[in-house]
Amino acid sequence: MRLIPSYSDITVIAGTIFTMKKLKHEAELTKAAIEAGIKYVEERGAAVFEPGDPQSEKILYIYRLLVHDKLIQPMPEEQVSQKSMRHRLALWYARQLPKDHPLLK
Repeated sequence: MRLIPSYSDITVIAGTIFTMKKLKHEAELTKAAIEAGIKYVEERGAAVFEPGDPQSEKILYIYRLLVHDKLIQPMPEEQVSQKSMRHRLALWYARQLPKDHPLLK
């Protein structure tokens, strides 16, 4: 028997379908994605993050900006959560890494 994931568990990035399975090094990818996202936001001139800003707000802002710039697919609003945004950011960052990068093994 093959289970079909629900639509909330499916992510499409650049024509590739990903399920919401946990990535092998998702915690490290997410941390690196947040750092890269902060750099992207600040270099773009969209915002400047303060050291005391909550990480949840940074994640939300990075996610919304990447969606606005069409770098990641938007999720339906009812599916937007910290967990799903962190996962999307990890996927976005993983896609930018070379195929032989240690975090992708």
